Amino acid sequence: MAEIRLVAVGNIDREVLDYLAATLPDDFGVDCMVSRWRIDPASAYNATRRQFHSTRILAGLCELPAPAGVKTLGVCDLDLFIPILTFVFGEAQLGNRAALFSVYRLHQPFYGLPADERLFYERCEKEAAHELGHAFGLAHCRDFECVMHFSNSIEQVDLKQSRFCPMCAGLLAGQRERAS
Repeated sequence: MAEIRLVAVGNIDREVLDYLAATLPDDFGVDCMVSRWRIDPASAYNATRRQFHSTRILAGLCELPAPAGVKTLGVCDLDLFIPILTFVFGEAQLGNRAALFSVYRLHQPFYGLPADERLFYERCEKEAAHELGHAFGLAHCRDFECVMHFSNSIEQVDLKQSRFCPMCAGLLAGQRERAS
């Protein structure tokens, strides 16, 4: 049976994990639970960039034991990068069993703005759904309101809806059926 497991990467507020465990089942139609597993991201730190290499953390998530059909979502509060980009909100391999996203750049104070908890949690849901969408086999979508639309700025995250467009929702349903 398909399931989503949330894994803390480094120090992440339990409230974020609990929020995602409550909201992601609506987005994906599968159970979601917070795992007892934790990932230590220390080996992914790049001192020159003062960021964490997301691909290395993702590899660690892929090594965690999980039954067939289980998707693992790593959640962290770290500044992530891949070598060709200044930063990433998250990373996943298309159709793989693991995904990763960071809340680091989703906080309003990061941009010098007053805290907005509602907006922060909305952004968390969008980015979690986006990266999990990749793990479930979805590519980037051209519909700028679809949660699967590519975002390389916080403004683009805010423009997206927290739901899949009809085409991506149909593809996701097909992926879940094949996995069952």
